[in-house]
Parts: sequence; C-alpha cells; structure tokens
Amino acid sequence: MSNKPERLRVGIDASNIRAGGGVTHLAELVRNAEPERHGVTSVVVWGGKDTLDRVASRPWLELQHEAALDGPLTKRLAWQRRQLTSLAKENCDVLFVPGGSYSGDFSPFITMAQNQLVFEPKERQRYGLSKIGLRLKLLVETQSATFRRAAGIIFLTETTRRMVEPRLDIAGKPSAVIPHGINPSFRRAVRKQEAASAYSVARPFKFLYVSIIDVYKHQWQVVEAVAQLRRQGMPVELDLVGPYYPPALRRLRKAITEFDPREEFIHYRGPAGQDELLKYYQDADAFVFASSCESFGLVLADAMAAGLPIACSDRSVLPEVLGDAGIYFNPEQARDIARALESLFSDAELRGRYARLASERSELYTWERCAEETFRFIASVIK
Repeated sequence: MSNKPERLRVGIDASNIRAGGGVTHLAELVRNAEPERHGVTSVVVWGGKDTLDRVASRPWLELQHEAALDGPLTKRLAWQRRQLTSLAKENCDVLFVPGGSYSGDFSPFITMAQNQLVFEPKERQRYGLSKIGLRLKLLVETQSATFRRAAGIIFLTETTRRMVEPRLDIAGKPSAVIPHGINPSFRRAVRKQEAASAYSVARPFKFLYVSIIDVYKHQWQVVEAVAQLRRQGMPVELDLVGPYYPPALRRLRKAITEFDPREEFIHYRGPAGQDELLKYYQDADAFVFASSCESFGLVLADAMAAGLPIACSDRSVLPEVLGDAGIYFNPEQARDIARALESLFSDAELRGRYARLASERSELYTWERCAEETFRFIASVIK
C-alpha cells in the first residue's frame, strides 16, 4: 500500500513574495516541479500581479491574483489574516508560506527561512532606528511565532537550521535543508588563468561584486581594499553592480570619492538586467562577495557556476555554500579583504584551482533538486 496521499492540494501564500530571491525561488520552484510524483494533484498560488507575472503556467497550477496584494504592507497583512484562511480551507490541504510569516488560522502550513537578517541581531542593528530596522524588529516577532506554529520548516542551509532551532526551541519539529538553485544561463567553462604579469593599467584585472548596495554588504570596505592594491602598483579594477539602499549608497559614494575621486578603477554600475549581468560575469577575472549576512547567497552561487575564482566573506552561511572553493576574509577589515584579493591576483595557479572547485561545487545547486525536495518534504509532513 502506498503512503502517498491519494489527492493532495497545495496552496502557496505569495503575499509576502515581492522581489529578489523570494520571487526567483517561487518562479523556479514552479518551473521545475513535478508535484504529481508526490501525490500533489493541484497547486494554487495567491499573489500580487507583478509576482504572478513571473510564474510560468503549468497544467496543475492555478494563479490567483489578489488586488490587495498589489498594495502596501498593511493591506497585504490584513488579506493574509482575514481572506487567506477561508481561501485555503476551500482550495488546499496544506499551505506553503515561503515568505516566513503567517498570521492566519489555517492548519497545517509549512514555512521557510529566507531572511537571515531576522536571526542575526548584530546585523539588524546596522539599520538603527530606520524604517527597515523597525520592519525587521516586527519580522523577528512574526516569523518566530510562525516557525513555532508551523507543521514543518524549510531551511536553505544547515548553518541556519543550527542557529534557529535552539533559539526558538523547535528542534523536534519536522525540517529540511533545501538550498536554492542556479540559473543555468550563468554556467560557463572554467577559463585558463593568466599570470599577474599579463595585466596592466591598459588591461586591468577586473574584480566583480554583484549585490544590492546595503549596510551589511560592506562595499566600501572592498573599495578601500582595491585602492590599497592600486597604491601597491597592482593594475586591478572593481565593478560594483546592483540596486541600492540609499543610506548605504551614500556611504559607498563617500568611499569612492575618498579612494578614487576620478573613478579610474572603481565603477558603480547600478542595477542590471540578466543579459547585462551575464556580460559582467563574462568580462570579470574574479568575484568578490563581502556580505556578512545571507540566507544562501544566490549571486555567490551564480559566480561559482560562472567559473570565476572567488574571494568571499567568512561570515554567516557563506562558508557552507562555498565550501573550500574560495579564499575567505573578514568583510569588515579592508586590510584582510586586500590580502585575499592580492592572493587571487598574484597567483594564477590558485585562481585556477578555486575556479575549478567552485564550478564543481555549483553543480550541487539546481532548481530541479530544489523543486523535487520541496514537494517531497511537503508531502512527507502531511503523510
């Protein structure tokens, strides 16, 4: 006799999925899923228009646009608290809440830890008494309550699971570690590395840092580190790519003005679409990632797939994601970042080894695996 449910209907609450890695996860989860393998006969997603527009059509999928979810946070919370419970009772047997916060009465539901800032007080303090700081404080309360009530929890890394379970006293609750995947378009063959002597001011060695400009990303420390290498005569440049949090951008601009006032070797490129982003990866000689707080680090995984040698922060979950496939540094010390960047620039053999290891390790992270393990876990919790 099979242990699979004869007919399992899954609902997905996308009311808090609006941008970034959350939307990417939802879109790729649906695109790569084969839920029938686990007894799931239908999936309904409730979300705002912009989010649902990113989700591909599937035979077993129903996309339900809710006008309230196009509005501000207060409206979205009210909809989740009032309308979602009745909709879930009518349309599904289990609710999946990848956004991490759920205040309704439907049960059972499964949630997901996608915002590492919620679990790292030191990192939250960087925002002070700002709007984001207050929002994160609220999320600590709502997500803690959500995790305690959930029938199961998905973590992106074992590091986060070890951090969260004892803190919330939920060690006996069903849980799974299911990392995100990598967009296959980022995958590139590992290139042959050239000696440092092959580079010059006319043909500089290019470091790339892709990420939102934010208070825990430490782009200004990387700027100072690259400036240190230039002062030592190394022909290196830095491209910074990504959207921005205004206070962090002001700090970055100040650092650029101080260390490279003519912007000869530090370039903030702003946000980029996927085609433009792929070109940045293609043109780069090495990747640097100086974040001190990540739930997974999708852009780091993309750089691994792109076959780039990587210098990476030693904080949060990043050593688990990158493993031994890169060189590490303290993201809050420009001198230590400079040490790591100099090692990559100066040693072509080291670059080649790290690039190969990163490319091989990136094969662990696929959206097919993520989708398969997610629906397997959902079905196993209900079973």
